[in-house]
Amino acid sequence: MDFARAEANRPKVTVTEVGTRDGFQAEPVFIPTAIKAEVIDALIGAGVRHVEATSFVSPRAVPQLADAHEVLALLQRRAEAHVAALVPNARGAERALGAGVEEMVCFVSASETHNGKNLNATIAQSLANVGEVAQVAAGRPVALRGAVACAFGCPFEGDVAVGAVLRIAEAYAALGIDRLTLGDTTGMATPPIVTRVLQALGERLPRMRVALHFHNTRGAGLANVLVGLDLGVREFESSIGGLGGCPFAPGATGNVCTEDLVYLLEESGFDTGVDLDALIRVAQRVEAIVGRALPGQVMKAGPRLRRYDPAAARRATG
Repeated sequence: MDFARAEANRPKVTVTEVGTRDGFQAEPVFIPTAIKAEVIDALIGAGVRHVEATSFVSPRAVPQLADAHEVLALLQRRAEAHVAALVPNARGAERALGAGVEEMVCFVSASETHNGKNLNATIAQSLANVGEVAQVAAGRPVALRGAVACAFGCPFEGDVAVGAVLRIAEAYAALGIDRLTLGDTTGMATPPIVTRVLQALGERLPRMRVALHFHNTRGAGLANVLVGLDLGVREFESSIGGLGGCPFAPGATGNVCTEDLVYLLEESGFDTGVDLDALIRVAQRVEAIVGRALPGQVMKAGPRLRRYDPAAARRATG
């Protein structure tokens, strides 16, 4: 068997890091701007090529991300790295463009109740805001992505109808947005739910490029990733060390952990382009920054073939 050829032919999967946005936003103590930029640069240095770095929401709503423009100004920009930011409205879009992002991410919840809590607006109002963002982006050298929060369940309303997700995806498509992220905001996704949503979306909007954003609130995050892979998804969002949790959704805990995701993908025969050892070092640095143990597993155990000195291991006695 030609192992070099087999390695070169591994299917590629894009890992989009959201920790410095979706993770840091929930941290109660302000993280210095230079440290945020340091983490993003380290992630890119480890081979992560897509980073949702920050958010241009109101500083009053999310004080942790009030320094969005300053963080992006400190980054060591690289041609191969794709830096995105979350934008809630046209004003946020203008600010993001001024900071030089490569992609703007709009977001609307599939749950009317959660959308009101998260965006202080109805779904219809939020979609109108997305239309204004699309107008700002028109003719500019920037990509536009639409995200659907609570795509697999809502902590206020329970199950979310597949049709509610499809209506938002279709509204995005009507605005010319062909990149979609389905967000599992509070970790309510299960393999059967993920299957139903993806199959319905594939039938309705077969040309839409889909990414999956899972939280690991109930421990099913990586199982849902495997379902997505089987159904052809090749982009997943994750958070370094397992940071995260929506501050406007009760019970939300961290995202699927980036180093755990990369480990799973690489061991399953996919090519992420990410250096796992370097990624583990970033996770350990982030753990020191937030000052508490993070839930990532691979950062503790290391890669599968990590070797230990037998002489240093305890020996059973008795």
